[in-house]
Amino acid sequence: MDPESEQKPRTAILSVYDKTGLLDLTKGLRDSGIRLLASGGTAKMIREAGFEVEDVSAITHAPEMLGGRVKTLHPTVHAGILARDLESDNHDLEEQGIDKVDFVVCNLYPFKETINKINVTIDEAVEEIDIGGVTLIRAAAKNHSRVTILSDPRDYPAFLEELHSTGGVQDISRKQYALKAFEHTADYDAAISEFFRKKYAGNGVQQLTLRYGANPHQKPAQAYTPLTKLPFKVLSGSPGYINLLDALNSWPLVKELKQSLGMAAAASFKHVSPAGAAVGVPLTDVEKKVYFVSDIEGIDESQLATAYARARGADRMSSFGDWIALSDEVDVPTAKIISKEVSDGVIAPGYTPEALEILKAKKGGRYTILEIDEFYTPNPQEIRTVYGVNLSQQRNDVKITYRTFTNVLTPNPEPLSEAALTDLTVATIALKYTQSNSVCYAKNGMIVGLGAGQQSRIHCTRLAGDKADAWWMRHHPRVLGIKWKKGTKRPEKSNAIDLLVTGQVPDEGVEKDAFEAVFEEVPELFTKEEKKEWMGQLEGVACSSDAFFPFSDNVFRAARSGVKYLAAPGGSVNDKAVHEAAEQCNIVFVEQSTRLFHH
Repeated sequence: MDPESEQKPRTAILSVYDKTGLLDLTKGLRDSGIRLLASGGTAKMIREAGFEVEDVSAITHAPEMLGGRVKTLHPTVHAGILARDLESDNHDLEEQGIDKVDFVVCNLYPFKETINKINVTIDEAVEEIDIGGVTLIRAAAKNHSRVTILSDPRDYPAFLEELHSTGGVQDISRKQYALKAFEHTADYDAAISEFFRKKYAGNGVQQLTLRYGANPHQKPAQAYTPLTKLPFKVLSGSPGYINLLDALNSWPLVKELKQSLGMAAAASFKHVSPAGAAVGVPLTDVEKKVYFVSDIEGIDESQLATAYARARGADRMSSFGDWIALSDEVDVPTAKIISKEVSDGVIAPGYTPEALEILKAKKGGRYTILEIDEFYTPNPQEIRTVYGVNLSQQRNDVKITYRTFTNVLTPNPEPLSEAALTDLTVATIALKYTQSNSVCYAKNGMIVGLGAGQQSRIHCTRLAGDKADAWWMRHHPRVLGIKWKKGTKRPEKSNAIDLLVTGQVPDEGVEKDAFEAVFEEVPELFTKEEKKEWMGQLEGVACSSDAFFPFSDNVFRAARSGVKYLAAPGGSVNDKAVHEAAEQCNIVFVEQSTRLFHH
């Protein structure tokens, strides 16, 4: 600063809508010898309290106009705020007869309160969009190396205490006030853009109104993007909040499977985790029967249909009412499988005209069909709000390929086969989109068992293993030979088979009667010995974990479900014991280096 400017009194501009604490602040500023300039109602309140204050027009030499909409928008005001302690800036101010402004006290018109009123009009909302205030706040915050900006009345007491005890404001305090000011204007702008997005964006283009949130009482709900448009189009139906959570988690899963393995991919999602996921490995006649697709014409020629048959067939109980993601344009065979199953909706990069007509006929035309822009790339930074707190992180963009599984830690005389690498890739990519903790078993290019969201790793391994066992038991000749009563529906068949293969058939009463009612001939229950003998034929299964195995019990459980290949990150104090357990079980243990928690 030049000597002349140092002799001038410091200046504060006050322009506040929320006048909480204004008079105490005014007194404190006057007691510190600070010149006060204020606008409109702020100046009026200060004068009525008996304090001396000048109108902003005293330095602008321009009256307030347009009903008060133009008060502080003037070069004299903003040059005084934005001027730095530079010789060139001081020269410009002196030439124009402008004094520097050292303090800005400002908060904004109550836009949020206005738009929350019932039946508020656009004109009413527009009137509460602050222009001069935002400009004052942003200018002062930008120049916070010299100017103190107060945008929150709750900061006045601490500010005055510092001002009176030190005679000024420390650099760290100005930085904190500036941060709060930037957040204040950002929140204000976000409220404005949200209001006008709902009014002007067009439903389904940049903003999509949802029926409700996670539960019916959570209204209003919407999907929106700050981009020009949403990355998907609604071709039919009306997606809900959970539908979109499933769609936007399942689509990148199948996209990554396709990119990594070069095959069509499909996923069956329930509650933001895959019930099944697969790539288009050809189906045997037995598998077609197990997955209820023996009657689908053209399935052998459609890799996508094969992939969805596997994804849906992995765990039919969990897939009931699923959300479907498909990596490729949906063809007729795939659409025919979907038409026969109970599901909520589908997301894919495109649909043939015939396939689209088949899908549009579901649910009386209310079936939800989304078309995703396959070239859309999300922002690398993810932000979510939990209990009013924003959490931000780098998106999990790690690539899982065959090269992920090169660090083999147990003796293995031969390189991993292509089938093993495919299954490890399917299982591990699936874990990226599964609620943690999670463990996934895979075989034949598909998930065969998945344990999601368990607090204990061993419970994930057991749950996934039990599902893999049930999947394999469904291939038993006794299950394939079941004689169903005419008219038995697909979900009823799935339920009955699940009870049979898991040994959960009720012993007596109405539950047993209901179980037996769907058969022409009630199948014999499996004995413990029969299950053991059949399970002994399951081999070559791959298993992956989203984090390290803390104890060897996970290895022993995986081995009981035919696991030959086990992949997990390292980092446990028990890594050595886990690797030794794998060797004892003749399991090939592969350390992949990336933890894959997903929440």
